[in-house]
Amino acid sequence: MLSRPGPEPTRTTQYGTEPDQLVDWYVPTEETDRPLVVFIHGGYWRPEYDRAHARSAAGGLAAAGFTTALIEYRRVPGHPDLMVDDVAAAIRHCVEQADTGGAVLVGHSAGGHLALLAAADASLPIAGTVGLAPLADLVDADLQGLDDGAARAFLGTPAAERPDLDPIRSPSPARPVVLLHGKQDSVVPLGMSETYAERHGAELHEIPDSGHFELIDPESSVWVRFLSQLRGITAPGGIE
Repeated sequence: MLSRPGPEPTRTTQYGTEPDQLVDWYVPTEETDRPLVVFIHGGYWRPEYDRAHARSAAGGLAAAGFTTALIEYRRVPGHPDLMVDDVAAAIRHCVEQADTGGAVLVGHSAGGHLALLAAADASLPIAGTVGLAPLADLVDADLQGLDDGAARAFLGTPAAERPDLDPIRSPSPARPVVLLHGKQDSVVPLGMSETYAERHGAELHEIPDSGHFELIDPESSVWVRFLSQLRGITAPGGIE
């Protein structure tokens, strides 16, 4: 998934003046009434992992009838607020560009962390959130030293000193949150999603036959389960 070339976007827009403040748009060939999806890619917040590896997922969502905005954001180690601020600005930009009242967020891995943080911000136009193997507990990630200390590198400080950037320790989102996490995930521990779901009342689906990347791979058998949950949260009555 990290090296497979994905489809080119329909168009690309900018939500700021910095090189990484970009959005790739994937638009279905036929118009649908499904809500806008804003997709936040992962990569343990590291500069070397950009949105390119998530283009297959964005294209797969468009093929399933979802207008999808794949956002890029600044990834500067030790400056986490840049990433959080960029995600918020990108969400507002996407909703304005799509001329819709809100968006459903989808975030994978570190992008799931950013999505859950955004979901806790009542000022953002978010109708619901789907977290795919999200890094939902920064203190746990820091203590375990996941991905060679990625959480500490991202924050520039021990995670316990930034509870405002930790989804586990943030306010519970007012809108629905659904989590999907593979039981075979060796990149992000399943326990993070279990703890988040218990603390914040999110709906958690543990996927027996999935590791970490199957969740964003349209060619995997897990993809249809993700689409099913996304359709459920975006169906009439699934979101308010």
